[in-house]
Amino acid sequence: MNAVKRFIQHNKYWLNALLLVLPAWFYYQSLHPEFPAPLVEQTLGKYSITPMPFDEKPPYIHDNLYVKDFLLLFNKGDVDSVRQGYLNIGPNAMPLAQLVEHELGILHGTKHGQHVHALAKKTLSKDDRVWLTIETWQGEVVVMNWPLPEYLIKESA
Repeated sequence: MNAVKRFIQHNKYWLNALLLVLPAWFYYQSLHPEFPAPLVEQTLGKYSITPMPFDEKPPYIHDNLYVKDFLLLFNKGDVDSVRQGYLNIGPNAMPLAQLVEHELGILHGTKHGQHVHALAKKTLSKDDRVWLTIETWQGEVVVMNWPLPEYLIKESA
């Protein structure tokens, strides 16, 4: 009998107990998620918005583009007045004509929260900001920005 089989035979009751406990642990963690602190609320025009990153991880690849997930809370302003809204991370706000070319970066959700896969670069620098571009049904374009949280900034060496 090799060492692995001997270990399993010797600890099979503890391994079975671990398999019974793990689903409860995963269920508890799914009910109590931990999010990083939201960015500072900003008001521009009739909108007051607070973006919150979903985690402290760097951007990831989604459909061959780098994105970073955010939740946007509309504290003031009606979400129904937004025709289209996009979030991108970079040194400048991307123009609407360029943003509509992608299926990513667009706000979607309910009045309680808008989810977005913000278009980003592979690595984020201190010159980058979080840019929100909103177009209303009347054609008004509102652009807001926030500084990036320190934990997302990774200067290339």
